[in-house]
Parts: sequence; C-alpha cells; structure tokens
Amino acid sequence: MKHGKKYVDSAKLIDRTKLYEPNEALGLCVDSAKAKFDETVEVHVRLGVDSRHADQQVRGAVVLPNGTGKKVRVLAFAKGDNVRLAEEAGAEYVGGEEYMQKIQQEGWLDFDVVIATPDMMGIVGRLGKILGPRGLMPNPKAGTVTPDVARAVTEAKAGKIEYRLDKTNIIHCPIGKASFGAEKLQENFDTLMGAIVKAKPAAAKGQYVKSCVVASTMGPGVRINPSKFI
Repeated sequence: MKHGKKYVDSAKLIDRTKLYEPNEALGLCVDSAKAKFDETVEVHVRLGVDSRHADQQVRGAVVLPNGTGKKVRVLAFAKGDNVRLAEEAGAEYVGGEEYMQKIQQEGWLDFDVVIATPDMMGIVGRLGKILGPRGLMPNPKAGTVTPDVARAVTEAKAGKIEYRLDKTNIIHCPIGKASFGAEKLQENFDTLMGAIVKAKPAAAKGQYVKSCVVASTMGPGVRINPSKFI
C-alpha cells in the first residue's frame, strides 16, 4: 500500500520496534496528525480472550472525562413522561413506532447513538438486523437500555463510548481529537483502559492485554507497552 508524503514524514517520528509509554505514544500521535481536518485518535487493544465463548466476552461503556470531540446525535425510543425527559436532556429524535418505520422503510440512519427504555424494546427489537451490524443496537450492558433515559442521553452527549470485542478479539475505540493535546487524550485513554482492565472475565487465562496501539485517522500506529495493564 502506497502512503502519502505526510504519512511517510509522520512515520519517521516513530520507532516501530519500540513499545512506548502512553504519554509518549499519545504525544507522537498528536505530532503525526498532519491532515487538514482535526483527526480522531483511536485505541486498538488486542485481548487474550476468546470472544466465541460467552464467559470471555468483554463489553461495556465508559464516559470519557474530556468527551470525544464529536457531536453525538441521539435517537431515544421512549413514551409517556420519558419523551419530555429525553428531549430536555438533549436527544435530537424521540419517539417510538414512527422512528422504527422510518428506519425500516426509508433506511434512515442519521444518528450516532440509540437509547431505549425497557418498555420500548418490543419495538426496538424489530430493528435488530439493521442496528445490530452497525453497533447501534441498545444494550443494558452499555447503559443504552435503561429506565433513566435522561441520564443515558446526558452521558451519550458528554462523550460516553461503548467498547466491545470484535471477532478477532480486538477492541477499537475513539478517545478524542488530535487537537485535544496529549494530556487530555491521556486522561481519556486511562479512563478507557481502566474500564477494559476492570472488565476482565474470570475465565480469561494468561496475559490479558496482548497489545495496544494508538493512531490518528491518517497517521501511523504507535505501540504502547502492554505490561502496564497486566
């Protein structure tokens, strides 16, 4: 794969054989983010678990102290008093059957997070095949199926992110924008990694955090020393 001049220049800053400390790695990420837009910084963590086994799943959600730097559009499935509460908390779209039909019939997906009260899951459940593959399906573990809809909306707006294993046992998560600077990115990084380590399944054996890489949208990956998280 051929890389552009900016990527090649950025790659020169990084020693591919070295395992960096988080603060140094995030500093390099910020320095190597040279695109004309504000690049997102992502963390990629490979865990020593097998996601095919139910007792080795790693999934949850955490509110990043400095947010993600992204405007989050929230769709809330609610009824009764919860409609007003969700709207007051800042949800862009609040309703029920009408939004289910809009998604099913029009392929409408102009939202980033879906939150539902438990009494609406009968409706939301019909959207599983559409929302599931996109990682948008509400889930109690992630706090997106909850009776406290106002709190869930507020947290989503504040920068709550969901982490979950993919089929290759890797978690991919954004932790902010390059413009945040290394210090704020590290606060977000520490919060995310703390949650992932805390979520270690009892059935997991051997080294839990196998590898950890941070990278900006267009920049090269920087490897972090995983021994810090054992």
